Amino acid sequence: MRVYTGRGDDGRTDLADQSRVSKTHPRIEAYGTVDELNARVGDARPAGYEDVDDQLAVVQNDLFTIQSQLATPDPGDDDPQLSPGRIDVLETWIDEYEDEVGGLESFILPAGAAAATSLHVARTTCRRAERRVVALADASEHAVADPVVSYLNRLSDYCFTAARVVNHRDGVTEESPTY
Repeated sequence: MRVYTGRGDDGRTDLADQSRVSKTHPRIEAYGTVDELNARVGDARPAGYEDVDDQLAVVQNDLFTIQSQLATPDPGDDDPQLSPGRIDVLETWIDEYEDEVGGLESFILPAGAAAATSLHVARTTCRRAERRVVALADASEHAVADPVVSYLNRLSDYCFTAARVVNHRDGVTEESPTY
């Protein structure tokens, strides 16, 4: 099978149910941005921090499930669905990392070690993906499964906390903005 088909040359693409929509359709914007987020998460997987890397590998698989959900206007019982329990997993990881680095005393700049900066970029991409999914839910006749928005919201918190952990482990001091 070839990567190219030419079917999208007219500015339209197929959804999982084989219906065709514009490449600017809110559903395509939503799962396309989650796809971008998945690539950013892959880029952020830090060498030398096995726990963070392993967690981000799990996140990448969760994001594929979300993409599948978003590409399927009317999912059936056999279609992949993100479990609400995945949010609990993210919260556990966040809590463990907050215990390691301590609470925030002020805003911090998204900077530091290369892996931490990549995690901050993933965080901001995650926030955009969340906005695109909410826009899809607002504009669509098809509901977006509840755990998806909550998962993306929590994932951005995880990326922020993981960035703090990577900086902490690398001995990088967090910088507060100078207003």
